[in-house]
Amino acid sequence: MRRLTTWLGVAMMLTGVVLLGYVGWQFWGTNWTSQRAQEQVRTSLKQQWEQPGQNLRPAYVPQGKASALIRIPRFGDDYVVPVLEGTTDEVLAKGYGHFADTADPGEVGNYALAAHRVTHGEPLRRMPELRPGDQVVVETVDATYTYRLDTDPNALVIPFTGVWVLDRVPKNPQAGGVQPAQRAGQKLITLTTCSELFHTDDRMIAFGHLVRTEPKTGA
Repeated sequence: MRRLTTWLGVAMMLTGVVLLGYVGWQFWGTNWTSQRAQEQVRTSLKQQWEQPGQNLRPAYVPQGKASALIRIPRFGDDYVVPVLEGTTDEVLAKGYGHFADTADPGEVGNYALAAHRVTHGEPLRRMPELRPGDQVVVETVDATYTYRLDTDPNALVIPFTGVWVLDRVPKNPQAGGVQPAQRAGQKLITLTTCSELFHTDDRMIAFGHLVRTEPKTGA
């Protein structure tokens, strides 16, 4: 009986160590690997943009590949995160994911993006700090697009099933709820991330619109 109790105690201790290791990996290890992956993607994308003869506009970039770079001035001058096509786990481990079948940067419609708030580089960890008027700058191979946020992300938290935020002009099914201006022909951006730092099925949302397009010289 003593031996059994001892082995059970050892097994419980080992289980605890394994669980702590897993949690540590999720919160620190994935950030380290994702930040390295983001840097590699950024460097590779910039090199591709400098090579002539390739059609690297977002509309022609395949799923899983990088199509743009995101800068958010509120998050600091060194904040530059790649955008990849699609929203798979592999994509979101390397930066932002661009929802399939939503508009490309600068297009009429809704350029909808997702990113982690915790683990895997945490591109949107500081999402709650964003406010209406903040800029989101999207750089592609041939232009830079500046969007201005219209809504406070803290004002709109929805279940992960709330796919209406991906619509061409998102309309909140809740009367009086937060939504973009309901006008056709807009060039919108939508940012989505987890509403809490720990596991949650809810999503925090911010909407914005395009205010400036700057074509790149020689593009």
